[in-house]
Amino acid sequence: MTRYPVLADKRNMNVKLEIRHLRLLDAVAHEGSVTAAARRLHTSQSALSHQLRDAEERLDTRLFLRLGKKMVLTPAGDQLLQAARKALEELGRAEERICNFNGESGGLIRLATECYTCYHWLPALLKRFHKKFAKVEVSIDPDATRNPVGALFGGKLDVAILSCPPRDRHLQLTPICEDELVVTMAPDHKLTERQFVRPRDLEGETVIIYPPRAESTLLQKYMVPAGVQPKDVLEIPLTEAMIEMVASSLGVALLARWAAAPHVKTGRLAARSLTAKGVRRTWYAATLRNQPSSPYLEIFIEMLGEPCAMGLWPGRAVVPAH
Repeated sequence: MTRYPVLADKRNMNVKLEIRHLRLLDAVAHEGSVTAAARRLHTSQSALSHQLRDAEERLDTRLFLRLGKKMVLTPAGDQLLQAARKALEELGRAEERICNFNGESGGLIRLATECYTCYHWLPALLKRFHKKFAKVEVSIDPDATRNPVGALFGGKLDVAILSCPPRDRHLQLTPICEDELVVTMAPDHKLTERQFVRPRDLEGETVIIYPPRAESTLLQKYMVPAGVQPKDVLEIPLTEAMIEMVASSLGVALLARWAAAPHVKTGRLAARSLTAKGVRRTWYAATLRNQPSSPYLEIFIEMLGEPCAMGLWPGRAVVPAH
């Protein structure tokens, strides 16, 4: 059972007014009279007058002065009105979010992946999703691609698509797809003579990796443990730029097979598995465990595995454990 912290701030425990008092304060200030405010709030003048007296008694101060037929705010009333309108506005936004919980009236999913190239399969997925939830907006934040986990913890994302998620008990990880990483090279590279590439085959090669170097799968999991020294290491953040450099014989790179496939098909690149077994990785949809879920968000996460199942990624879909 989730336990919520008890707020010990006495300022939050000694609130004397209720929401109905805030609404009448806003209505009377806006309309200038109790009679008009009562019509606006669909209640009787006598009931509203009683609520106003009740509010003033609770606060032990006057909130309005009657000048002829017009109700004018006192300094105390004016100060309370500013706080009341902020509170009512925030409450209205919260109620709207709750009403949109099932996606029938609307909703928002904020999304980013850790790889720019992954975005190419999203349009078709979004089209299918919007057939189910036409009023739910999916907002893609490409600026969060460099640090999707940080954006998730910062409250800027609802879902982050990751292949190397950190171990953190606050993250809920749903496996959605597997793919293979392959060594890519120019078509005339000497490594094309091999059925697969071993780490020691990369001795003296210029390797092109995604930054940061300390998190490179090729370097840290294969070359360094094997004692293999590259000729040079080039850190390039964009897959498209890496492909162009590899095609120009400027180095070799470990890339997703599905990203390299179109270029292998045209003969611009060659690709070989790394080790006889190959290197496979799992992609996850990451959310925060304490994040309120919703039916449309849960269905969206289920649908994230569809591109792999439909062959848009040449991996295979991962069926989440239930």
